[in-house]
Amino acid sequence: MEQREAVDLYFQSAVPALTADQGSYSDDGPTSADLMRVFTAQVRNRHLDLQARLLRAKGEGYYTIGSAGHEANAFVADALLPTDPAFLHYRSGGFYQARAAQAPHVDGIRDVLLSLVASIEDPISGGRHKVFGRKELAIVPATSTIASHLPRAVGTAFAIERAKRLGIPTLWADRAVSIATFGDASANHSTAVGAINSASNIAFQGLPLPVLFVCEDNGIGISVPTPAGWIAAAYSHRPGIRYFYCDGADPQQTWRVTREAADFVRTSRKPAFLHLRTVRFMAHAGSDAELSYRSRSQIEADYAHDPLLGTAAALITGGDYSHDDILNAYEQARREVQKIADEVITRPKLDSAAKVIGPLAPRSPDLVAARVAASAPPDDRHRVFDDKLPETEGSLTLSASINRTLADAMAVNPRMLLFGEDVGRKGGVYGVTQRLQKRFGMARVFDSLLDEQTILGIGLGCAVSGLLPVPEIQYLAYLHNAIDQLRGEAATQQFFSNGQFRNGMVVRIAGLAYQKGFGGHFHNDNSLAAILDIPGIAVAVPSCGEDASAMLRTSFAAAEVDGTVTVFVEPIALYHERDLLEPGDGGLLGSYLPPAQWQARHAAIGTGRLYAPKDSPEDALTIVSFGNGVRMARRVAHRLALEGYGVRVLDLRWLNPLPTEQIRAESELTGRVLIADETRRSGGVSERVVTSLVDGGYGGEIRRVTSEDSFVPLADAANLVLLSEDVIERAAREMLG
Repeated sequence: MEQREAVDLYFQSAVPALTADQGSYSDDGPTSADLMRVFTAQVRNRHLDLQARLLRAKGEGYYTIGSAGHEANAFVADALLPTDPAFLHYRSGGFYQARAAQAPHVDGIRDVLLSLVASIEDPISGGRHKVFGRKELAIVPATSTIASHLPRAVGTAFAIERAKRLGIPTLWADRAVSIATFGDASANHSTAVGAINSASNIAFQGLPLPVLFVCEDNGIGISVPTPAGWIAAAYSHRPGIRYFYCDGADPQQTWRVTREAADFVRTSRKPAFLHLRTVRFMAHAGSDAELSYRSRSQIEADYAHDPLLGTAAALITGGDYSHDDILNAYEQARREVQKIADEVITRPKLDSAAKVIGPLAPRSPDLVAARVAASAPPDDRHRVFDDKLPETEGSLTLSASINRTLADAMAVNPRMLLFGEDVGRKGGVYGVTQRLQKRFGMARVFDSLLDEQTILGIGLGCAVSGLLPVPEIQYLAYLHNAIDQLRGEAATQQFFSNGQFRNGMVVRIAGLAYQKGFGGHFHNDNSLAAILDIPGIAVAVPSCGEDASAMLRTSFAAAEVDGTVTVFVEPIALYHERDLLEPGDGGLLGSYLPPAQWQARHAAIGTGRLYAPKDSPEDALTIVSFGNGVRMARRVAHRLALEGYGVRVLDLRWLNPLPTEQIRAESELTGRVLIADETRRSGGVSERVVTSLVDGGYGGEIRRVTSEDSFVPLADAANLVLLSEDVIERAAREMLG
């Protein structure tokens, strides 16, 4: 016979001892039917946690972090609508079972068991992770244990109200409430603190934000106790956020307070913080030796606060259910769970890398190209551009080209929002977004808090709601404060939802170096390694205005067609540059194409652009570069061409995915390839290019020149560590002999 968990045995022994006066009951509170509905969800969750341990012991299950002791969160689900978008903590199993019971044809027990055994039939992740999520239940999967889903929940609440203001439909109802659950330990994480602060700030400004934060406070984070009273002290008096408290072991209080909190958010359209007191049973996870940091008396003291016992006592006090009825319901749930568990362990698992990767980054280049062609601006384009169409302006800089492209895209797509620090009235610190707020209004072009995490979280919430967000990060160095919003939230969304939820967006970042020593590292960050390491994200770096326009249109189309998240890095040093070879030549300027020519100059994801010399005697060298390096490489190629050398320059344009076929073809054509990489030597782009050549079987000569493994200092010292034109030319001449 299998060994039973102590909390399981305790419940069975405690129920017969319950007396009619132990439970709380009120005529104006929940009915016995209400309580039994919630109790059913609670006991299903409890037996799923017990079954997770059994499956793990048999080698059939792969996750044992449970929700036992947190089942009061079933009352939260019962107080909300099944159409309210929810982002759940990994201990919100009771919530999931309660919401599943609200939807026809959804078997919450089977859902969780399929996830525990990592079956491809798991309805949310397809066997990729144990997460709570299902599209029919409006539960968006959140894999984080440290509240990284909270910024997205805030963004979703923002999207609900902003879309309503713009008259645009989203995935959610107009009166929907966004919910995020998390633990008391996670409440100390900067992600949670930042998200709750952003909600407070937004509400303080008088803007609607219907988000319900639910802190499931069990008093301990793995082995570290949360100081008594800390959550209430930290969060009960936040400006603009209403605080609610209830003890999950008291079903009458929990029923009343959860409804008060849900109704407050729904009617006032303001944020609320629900502090739900819980306990934690069976340690942190199956591998956690709880007795190594808690005494047996501490563990056993929590049994008296079991939310299942609280609900059971209320049912008995109500007089409609006996002790035997409670135990029978408990055992019936055990049998249901066991029966389904015996069946799901036979269900198929992921059996190939292709199946695992499938939903990560779908690419539909033909559909994306067609979307670009179909995105012709409306008839009132003259009004948008004040009767001066960009294609009639003559040659434009990189900055101006981006500005006009954003305007054209916003004119044709009312779901597109542009936001970030200083992008509104100021028009961006480099003027890239000038006049866009005036043209499209403050509801669509607006300034954000000075918090990159909030900027990306708003973007993620808008994207998963069906809008097209274009958030701006003011400088590349600032992204690292919030990169988990890209790595852990944006990139994983399609992967862990098997493509059912998407958050296509375009993140514009002013980056890279060569600002003539101004600003030091924080304005001259030349490291892209952290972005390039994120699976599934497209990374674009234009080197001229024509390409920037084409690549932006591709990024917008890919966000809508494939749910692609594109990080669009704009080289600051090239924003306003005009000349290529000598002063006044205007070699970096480009014309803005009229809409009829957009498809012909489409820049598909993963394609580069070749600059080949004219009338050269032979192709002697290929220089592969991107961003600022392209300008330097083209200048070197020009000088060598005057000496009779044919030097081809391949602008990568897309750093993820790389244009590997073009890299190999252009390199094989000359037999010599020089990679001019403005990022650092270690972890830089050139390492990936070299690897692609070697993996592709290239047998010619390879050399790379890079910036130093250093941060970028102020003033002329920057030139000592950054890749220079002289270094590129010297390496090219050495390769040419």
